[in-house]
Parts: sequence; structure tokens; C-alpha cells
Amino acid sequence: MTERIAQIAYVAKDGSRPFYYANAHEKDQVPLDLRAMPVGDARTLDASVDREGFQLVRHQSAITDWTDRAALEAIHRNEVAALIKVLTGADEVQVTAPGILRYSEKSGKAGSSDNSHPARFVHIDINDVTAAQFATRGAGGRAFKRCAAYNLWRALSPAPQDIPLALCDVRTVASEDLIVADAIFDPPANAAGAPAPEWSFESWVVAHNPAHRWHFYSNLSADEAVLFKTNDSDPGRAHCMPHVAFDDPLAPADAPPRVSIEMRATCYWWS
Repeated sequence: MTERIAQIAYVAKDGSRPFYYANAHEKDQVPLDLRAMPVGDARTLDASVDREGFQLVRHQSAITDWTDRAALEAIHRNEVAALIKVLTGADEVQVTAPGILRYSEKSGKAGSSDNSHPARFVHIDINDVTAAQFATRGAGGRAFKRCAAYNLWRALSPAPQDIPLALCDVRTVASEDLIVADAIFDPPANAAGAPAPEWSFESWVVAHNPAHRWHFYSNLSADEAVLFKTNDSDPGRAHCMPHVAFDDPLAPADAPPRVSIEMRATCYWWS
């Protein structure tokens, strides 16, 4: 497919500390800075998660119902751990998210489950402070020589996707582009209607830089997935990759509403 010019929702540097919610987006304080940017089809690249920060992988899952939380926990968590271990060569992989299902707004299901809106501004899920906290917690007192955090993102709806995931080549990102923000998690109320306590951690949102080079994978199938990196303690490898959902200006009007699932993992290489 051809390169397209798409609106990428950056975050403006206005001196404030942005914050955003998993569900109550009406409470977000994220000053958007829309920029028209070229977005190329990553299928023309031989991208590597340790170089650009992302890569395409083939993987056929045994899951047939992606809304079955028990199956995701019992089957898919182990599938993802095994896949990422092979791809990265890590000694241990801890899958830390049970599966985050997201829906494009056109589906009518965005917001129908916990954290189910597409991520509409450029961000990196965790910053270095949070990555260190998570790594230490997951290591359980063991020393490690390297730790890295990955996401495995899969489109479940038929191609073409109306709202693909844009991926920014980490080699084009400068440290001054990164803005510390707070990701706030507001779980739904329990069966009795009692609200769950909010919790949060630090992340990064991203300011515009004309040097950024954006890509996406066209016409993804459910037997493909995008592996991308959100943090790495090894300074010789891709560190963290900005990403964002965007409206594909070349998608047909009748394109199926995007449904996707995201799995998150922490990888360890022990001393």
C-alpha cells in the first residue's frame, strides 16, 4: 500500500504534567497537538524490535473466542510467553496483562469493557521510573543483567483496519520529545456497584518532532501480531517506541471497525 498523510495526535508541551484515565477519558488532561505526518507501510521494511523498536511476527493462536477471559488466562498467556521467549532469547518472560481488548469508536463497543478505548494520543506505556519499579517487583529480589518490556498487539477484526496502530521508529525519537505523564487506572465497579480504588504509574506522552518516521502494518490478519518494545535496560538496543491509534485516510468507508488485543510482558536475562 502507498504511504499516506495522516493526522497524528501528539501532545503539546505547555508546562503542565498530563494525565489520562483508562476509562474516564472525560477527565483526561492531555493537550493535543495534531500534526499531519507521513505514515508508511511497514510491510516494506525488515523491521526489528531491537532496531526500529517493532517487528511483525507470525503466530496462530488456539483461542477461538477472544472475549473468553478464562481462555486468555489459561491458554493465551502461555502462548504469548513462549512466543516472546523465542523471539527475544530471554531467560524468563512474565506476561503481565491478561489481554486488553480495544475497539474503534465505529464499533459502538469502545468503552464497553475495562480500558477498551483505542489510544488516541502518542504515548509510551511506561517510562524509565515505572519500568524500573516493575522490573524490580517482577524479579522478586533476583539480580538481572537486562530487563525489557514488550507489547504483543494483534488485530482481530478483518482487514483493512479503519484505525490502525502507528509505530514510530525509535531511532528518530529524541529524549526531549518525551513528556512525563500519569496513567490512571479506574477499574469498573464490582458486582455490588462499589467503585474500585484508582491506581496510577508514570508513563510518557510524546511531543511533535518533524524527524519522526511513522509506520503501520496494512491488512493485518489474526495470525499476525506486532511485537514492540516499551522499555529496555540495555542502552545498545531500541529503548522505547512511541505509538498511537490513527484514522487511516485511505481506509474504505465500509472498513470493518477495528478490534484488537494487546498483551504485555516483562523479559529478564539473569546474571
